[in-house]
Amino acid sequence: MTIIGIAGGTGSGKTTVVRKIVNALPPHYVAVVPLDSYYNDTSHMTEEERHAINFDHPDAFDWKLLNRHLNDLRNGIAIEQPTYSYILCNRLPETVHVEPKPVIIVEGIMMLINKKLRDMMDLKIYVDTDSDERLIRNIQRDVVERGRTVDMVLERYLQVLKPMHEQFIEPTKKYADLIIPQGGENLKGIGILCKYIEGLVNV
Repeated sequence: MTIIGIAGGTGSGKTTVVRKIVNALPPHYVAVVPLDSYYNDTSHMTEEERHAINFDHPDAFDWKLLNRHLNDLRNGIAIEQPTYSYILCNRLPETVHVEPKPVIIVEGIMMLINKKLRDMMDLKIYVDTDSDERLIRNIQRDVVERGRTVDMVLERYLQVLKPMHEQFIEPTKKYADLIIPQGGENLKGIGILCKYIEGLVNV
């Protein structure tokens, strides 16, 4: 089994990079485990308390559960991946059944911040995109998918996303084996990456 970690700021193009890797490998060859599914269970909190959580801080994630699930997959054991609602700011009752596959991709903004997780990875990737481009993508996504206004997104970016990115996400670039500039638009870089992974897993 090959475990690939993909990190980078919100709106950097991680999803596009993941999709290109999945498409480059044989069907049903890859399982994708998103860090976004592993926000802490906040069922015990009030709605007001949940909306006050800083979801761009490492403490917002259930690292123990993610570590356990990745270990299970590595050992050939299927997992029940949590699902998360950005609207409710809480986990949903439903889970996603994930079977072990030859390639496991774990992706998320802080995927390289946890040493135990990094030590399990065969390849660590950081997707690097200019901050203005990431902001535009955040506005487009959050307004359509998460019910936020443009003013809400801008305020959150200035007060939370930008400082958290600079404090926690950007520094993890040093752990990456490979940095992909321009995110999902870097077709040559992604193409080289996919060829490398094909060789890594002997496709």
